[in-house]
Amino acid sequence: MSQSIERRRFLRATAGGAVAVAAGSAFLVGCSDDGGAADPAAAPAGPKRRGGTLRAAFVGGGAAETLDHFRGPTPMDFVRARAWHGALGNLDPAAPDGVRYGVLEGIDVSDDLGTYTLRVRPGVRFTDGSPVTARDVLYSLAGPAKSSPLPVYKMPAANFDFDRARAEGDLTVVLPTRKPIADGRLILCQGTFLVVKDGTTEYSTRTPTCGPFKLTRFDPGQGAAFVRNDDYYGLALGGGPYLDGLELRSIPAGDARAGALTGGQVDFAHDLPPVTARTLEADGRVVLTPTASPYLVGLSFRMNMAVKPFDDPRVREAFKLAVDREGMVKTVLFGRGTVGNDLPSIGFADYARDIPQRAYDPDRARQLLREAGAEGMEVTLTTGPETPGMVEAATLYVEDLKKVGVRAALRELPAGQLFADFPAYTRLPLAASFHVPVPALSSYQVTTAGGAPGALGWNRPDVDALVGQARGERNPLRAQEAGAAAQLAMWRDGNTVLPVFKPYMNAASRNVAGVADDLFEQFPGFAQASLQ
Repeated sequence: MSQSIERRRFLRATAGGAVAVAAGSAFLVGCSDDGGAADPAAAPAGPKRRGGTLRAAFVGGGAAETLDHFRGPTPMDFVRARAWHGALGNLDPAAPDGVRYGVLEGIDVSDDLGTYTLRVRPGVRFTDGSPVTARDVLYSLAGPAKSSPLPVYKMPAANFDFDRARAEGDLTVVLPTRKPIADGRLILCQGTFLVVKDGTTEYSTRTPTCGPFKLTRFDPGQGAAFVRNDDYYGLALGGGPYLDGLELRSIPAGDARAGALTGGQVDFAHDLPPVTARTLEADGRVVLTPTASPYLVGLSFRMNMAVKPFDDPRVREAFKLAVDREGMVKTVLFGRGTVGNDLPSIGFADYARDIPQRAYDPDRARQLLREAGAEGMEVTLTTGPETPGMVEAATLYVEDLKKVGVRAALRELPAGQLFADFPAYTRLPLAASFHVPVPALSSYQVTTAGGAPGALGWNRPDVDALVGQARGERNPLRAQEAGAAAQLAMWRDGNTVLPVFKPYMNAASRNVAGVADDLFEQFPGFAQASLQ
């Protein structure tokens, strides 16, 4: 189909350009090395060696952890699930469709963008020997994912009409869309949509799964152990898993994860705080392996437009101009980060990379506050250690606000509490947040459009319409124009200050290779990892 070919060309061109811009921004703010690429020592030369057990440390959910990943929000939950279950696919800006397929071997899109046909890869089997079928894929999307309380799992049901979806034979799923969309592949293949067996409601070591590893032990709040799944489809294709075993250990504190790595208790430590990562740079036993664009986390501050004076666009612009973005990259992230432009999803194909970079202009910020009658206003910024660097960024931002005459104070909540009472979060006047790496427009449609609670007072039907137009446009250039117009409005009038993007600052022993080859770097499943 000519539409499909045109779409593929667009994805390749725009994704490549966005990645180049991201790398350029990192260079301009003085990032060490190339602003996010791993040290070559992290990837030993030569073919990957098979064998060995890799031990990795992540933040878990304590004694309340569950094997039901549809209800587990922590990094440990996602990583454990990706090691155990097969993914539909992963985002890959360099691939023809913008994704690298997994359990699926492809997705066909109708010319009117109203139907997506998912083709299940032949020969994929569960650990009980039964084949993975279209019914399993449909159940995984329309059953537990649809009822999950986690926003990430609501995206398919928000875009596809599962009441009209059907399995055709054993290897074909037909998904009608709720309205025409061109980016459905990017929704379904984000790396978080995993396949469970039709009818699965409980999870244990006996649960049939189709991922790269088989679960042998699970201790809530402590960890999990796996052995290689010798029937994993990737082995038949000449790939991973290369490891004999995988051990995941729950270690909440970043410095403790780093200590376990340098002490030889683990081989891989996930998402270390910037200051901890900096101390490891000179340690010859380990190498930092930060994620690269588009797998970057945006650190942001949300202004509640339902609370005065943030209903005034002049105040919102002042708060954006007040932040020293380059200073935050250098001070909070020690140069390992990228300046943000108050929009999420940098590096993805639908990111509006041509919008001018917002400057640091404290004089203009003070002027706007005076014009709005908000000079000397009082405000408390509420934050918490939900991701490394979040509290440090908020602390620096409060100081920036004080410099433009705002009487700002910081309120730090304990870990895990900032979003625990989400209705209370949505009433805060100024709140810290973070943005996980997902495509911009499909995420907006689910989390922000229509004045959703998480939008904190933002309700712009005109912008919603532009987003819908971009996502349903058959012509990729017109889609890009509509998407850019929507993001320009959000950049100009929106209530988000997003000054920096940070990598997931991972670290590993020098004999660990291939973790990034799994693509979903923020929550690796270790299917391609090896011990050299």
